[in-house]
Amino acid sequence: MLNTKMKVLSHHIYEYKKGLRKLILHTLPAQFRLQAEGRLRMAGIDFITRQVSENKINIFFGSPECIRVIEHFGDKPFNEFTPEEDFILGTLLGYDKIQQCERYLRYCERKQIVEKSA
Repeated sequence: MLNTKMKVLSHHIYEYKKGLRKLILHTLPAQFRLQAEGRLRMAGIDFITRQVSENKINIFFGSPECIRVIEHFGDKPFNEFTPEEDFILGTLLGYDKIQQCERYLRYCERKQIVEKSA
């Protein structure tokens, strides 16, 4: 029987193949890494895997162009993303554009406050 996380991965693959999303971020227990990567390879979908912790991974998959952008960000955790990287990632994942703009502006304002106090 398939693990729930792998069922969700199957649904995400379906959404990508139907053109509903261009980039997907899927978080899984690390024990499913090889199985998930195998499924994506068999489906012919570009992906990149990032280790989140000893027990957890993030798999980004989707259009080759989106994956290349993620690769340019390097292998750093989300909390080390620049405001621009955070904005790009959210936009590529299909988050609401206005909310992403608001988040970006808040992020920049916080950064300016920290820089001024340093």
